[in-house]
Amino acid sequence: MPTTSARLLALLSLLQARRDWPGALLAARLEVSPRTVRRDVDRLRELGYPIRATKGPDGGYQLDAGADLPPLLFDDEQAVAVAVALQIAASSGVGVEEAAARALSTIRQVMPARLRHRIDALQVTAVERGGNRPNPRVDPAVLVTLGAAVHAREELSFDYTVSSRSESVAASPPRRAQPHHLVTWAGRWYLVAWDLDREDWRTFRADRISPRTPTGPRFTPRQLPGTDVAAFVAQRFEGSFGPERQPCHGEMIIHLPAAFVSRYAQDGIVEELGPDRCRLVLGSWSWPSLAATVGRFDADIEVLGPPELADAFATLARRYARAAASGCN
Repeated sequence: MPTTSARLLALLSLLQARRDWPGALLAARLEVSPRTVRRDVDRLRELGYPIRATKGPDGGYQLDAGADLPPLLFDDEQAVAVAVALQIAASSGVGVEEAAARALSTIRQVMPARLRHRIDALQVTAVERGGNRPNPRVDPAVLVTLGAAVHAREELSFDYTVSSRSESVAASPPRRAQPHHLVTWAGRWYLVAWDLDREDWRTFRADRISPRTPTGPRFTPRQLPGTDVAAFVAQRFEGSFGPERQPCHGEMIIHLPAAFVSRYAQDGIVEELGPDRCRLVLGSWSWPSLAATVGRFDADIEVLGPPELADAFATLARRYARAAASGCN
């Protein structure tokens, strides 16, 4: 039987791997009795891990979110992925360079030597698009406020800085809007909202927004013009989704943060769906080319449409499988 500390780490790893665990299944996986599992769960609770227990024949355990962030347990691939993402975060345009550097240093200190060597050998330098015109920086707190208002469907009041040739001046009075979507376009963050004073749809650059608190009343979402937010934003910015320029464009969900995907999405439109999921609409000259472009992301992909894109993924999967098989001979 493994030591108590090793068993606790194994239990914590299992609880982080899936949402719900039946007690009997946990005991079988750890090769201990259900009573030992209950004792180990109590030990983890004493260490600050919020573990909820459910009673009954199918009762089990679930690791919940708590008020404080307890120590986390990563496997090798997760640790390397987090370290690489933190290096890329230095140019994400959301002003987290210092925090990302501190987080990377913390993770590196506790990594085993084999993983530290992999991280030290992989130095990522993210280059801004546009030559001498770097993307404007966005305060992370602003993105959090905007995202929360979109999710809660609460009206926003904010100061908006408009650009002139000589200087930037704050528009007055404050803007009032119903926020609908938080998206990225060509490396910049935008808020798509219904402007209450102008009674029309507007796209606001997030780096020019200074939210006022508190937020306003809740509202019933309006129907966005066009088929979806991606088409709306593409039309506003005259993007390259026209059939004469990019005959194929598809829609998918990428299981990665929107800030990361937007760095490599070219002229695609990225909509944040959560901390580790985003919606991407991207165009290309052919369906296989589009599928291959999206396949560069080391993450799960959900194809929302059209069917031609799903067929292209299936075609590439068969080609890659044949290539892998030929390489083993």
